[in-house]
Amino acid sequence: MLKETSSAAVRPYIPASAYIPELSFRALFMGVILGMVFGASSLYLVLKVGLTVSASIPVAVIAITLFRLTHKMGGKDSTILENSITQTAGSAGESIAFGLGVTMPAILILGFDLEISRVMLVGCLGGLLGILMMIPMRRTMIVLQHNELKYPEGTACAEVLKAAATPASREAAGEASDPNAKDEAGKRAAIIFGGFGIGLLYKIINVALKGWKDTPEAVFGGSLKGGSIGAEVSPELLGVGYIIGPRIASVMAAGGVMSYLLLIPMIKFFGDALSVPVAPGTMLISQMSPHDVRSAYVLYIGAGAVAAGGLVSLIRCLPTIWRSLSAGLAGMGKGKAGSAATAAAPERTDQDIPFKWVVLGCFAIIAIITIATPLHMNLLGALLILVFGFLFATVSSRLTGEIGSSSNPISGMTVATLLFTCLIFLLMGWTGGQYYVTALSVGAVVCIASSNAGTTSQDLKTGYLVGSTPRFQQYAILAGALSSALILGPILLKLNDAGTVYVPAAQVAPNLTTDVSKLSDTAQLQGPQAEQDSATYKVWHKTDTVGGPAGKYLVDNAGKVAYLVDPGINGAYNKRPDGTEVKKYDAPKAVLMSYIIKGILDRQLPWSLVLFGVMIAVVLEMSGIPSLAFAVGVYLPLSSSAPLFIGGMVRWLVDRRNSKLAHNQHMTEEEKQAAGDRSSGVLLSSGYIAGGALAGIVIAFTAGILTNFDRIIGAWATKSNPFFEGPNADALSMIPYALLIIALYWVAREKKTD
Repeated sequence: MLKETSSAAVRPYIPASAYIPELSFRALFMGVILGMVFGASSLYLVLKVGLTVSASIPVAVIAITLFRLTHKMGGKDSTILENSITQTAGSAGESIAFGLGVTMPAILILGFDLEISRVMLVGCLGGLLGILMMIPMRRTMIVLQHNELKYPEGTACAEVLKAAATPASREAAGEASDPNAKDEAGKRAAIIFGGFGIGLLYKIINVALKGWKDTPEAVFGGSLKGGSIGAEVSPELLGVGYIIGPRIASVMAAGGVMSYLLLIPMIKFFGDALSVPVAPGTMLISQMSPHDVRSAYVLYIGAGAVAAGGLVSLIRCLPTIWRSLSAGLAGMGKGKAGSAATAAAPERTDQDIPFKWVVLGCFAIIAIITIATPLHMNLLGALLILVFGFLFATVSSRLTGEIGSSSNPISGMTVATLLFTCLIFLLMGWTGGQYYVTALSVGAVVCIASSNAGTTSQDLKTGYLVGSTPRFQQYAILAGALSSALILGPILLKLNDAGTVYVPAAQVAPNLTTDVSKLSDTAQLQGPQAEQDSATYKVWHKTDTVGGPAGKYLVDNAGKVAYLVDPGINGAYNKRPDGTEVKKYDAPKAVLMSYIIKGILDRQLPWSLVLFGVMIAVVLEMSGIPSLAFAVGVYLPLSSSAPLFIGGMVRWLVDRRNSKLAHNQHMTEEEKQAAGDRSSGVLLSSGYIAGGALAGIVIAFTAGILTNFDRIIGAWATKSNPFFEGPNADALSMIPYALLIIALYWVAREKKTD
């Protein structure tokens, strides 16, 4: 049974008895605007490479900076709790963007239209569901398991906020009477913002300016043919690894080692001699790179492992979750019992949105999902969303607490949701193209709910450490999530429209015809090609490959196909008929979702691979090893878990060295762990995370807007920079990364005392 952490062990920076400005209009407004900006840039990144970075810390840093500027111009300075509200509202945009970018483009890939009403509904409902699920679980995940679940980005964000605390905030924290408090705060701020500057500059030079290879890799041959190791030499993942510590980081890396040094080489060993492709792969195994093998086979194994590990993790948490829910239900009728109830009212730092609103909100979500025609949903689908939303919101929150938002495999949970949903549809006999959108809508809402639950957990952890009011934070992230969901839908459609190519039928499907009397929808060409053809056509969604590829076609009144509509997201044609090039978005995660849906509903899913992953989780659990973190390592690229492992090893070396110092010998293991969590290493790691995450915005800007600049820099680096391209690039790129590691170790070391 979990024991609640004592208040003496976890004292918030601003005590519960202190009341300073918190949920102000300016703090909420700035958070909403920053959330929209970060959401738009995150949407671009997830469509481009399938990844995003946590927005909480960058939003906090920007908010602190902007409030300081307004203060210098004569305005009122912000409090630490106002900054917390701003980062809470601003963090929602990234989580909504990831969920939409991972799922909604699959509708285009499956050959259907991306309706704006559907995208906005999915974003709003998913964001709302994720927040509602976290309200009754806050005490379980954030308070009761404080020492177990670190929430590395949330902890780092709290350190950033405390380091930048204003005099009024320090006075409320009780530091005004401490003569050393100001100097100590200044030192901590210098470490954090020094790390922020290093992380920001490092990653901009590394990725945006192509200073050195960002993911060095070694591919093996001979007896280990197909095996490979690689590491993303990024400051933010190094910082996350340091904060989560060596145990979780090592378990995750072990999962990656199994994928890249066992599973992939085994598949290559047994498959190299085959003369035909092995489903679900579409090419010979002998011609596949390690990444091709991972995409074709290991991702399904990893998804099965994540699904099984997540289910086991949820079962373990059920007793504490049930106690939290019971406490919430018991409190629904309270509040009108007079002075006795008033005397027993919870402290400011323990006040949530009343549980009755959670229940009413869930009923409202079920009703809206059932009656909303753009979702093509039924009551069963709505109930599946609620059940899977609760399941994976819990798993997401726990995983975020263990390994952080940046490494949280939300896409793996979405795959698991689609697996279960499509299997239920299959048992019900709901197969064929008409149920693709229904299944994907279930997965999309659950994906966004899971993503937002993890983000909400990080924010609540930050608030728990700095002394925010949970109820105000929950209001803030609701505002941020709903506002971001409303603008990200139109942005997604515009990105797709900008890259859409209308391919003449003569080029892909000559003489293809259809019965036009069965078609009702009409459309016109959009974009530059509309200048040459302004006619109105019938829309045909072709699901087979007879006479031409599956996809969306424009058909004239005689039934003759005029154009294949090749979408900007995952489209195959990057040139218009006049020869002009267009920018396409690969949307790798959305492609995987489309494969899952078609695979199950068309009875083509490789269930054997999924069950292999399930058995990996079962074996680990039978061995007494928690399987979820290991399963995440199997699913993620080794290049993502390797830097976490390096950061964890730096933490192990630092803690081992510091524990041997004379002034630490009398401390218990719990006290040593707590001291490590407050150390200079955590501060510098927080700066690394903040700088690396904020650099993601600069990288998105240079790659998405300054395309000519990005292309010129890339061409120069490929030709002239030995750190970026060439036979020694992998080894040379480790030099700046080694300097980053050495700096972290050096700063984290405690000084010897006489």
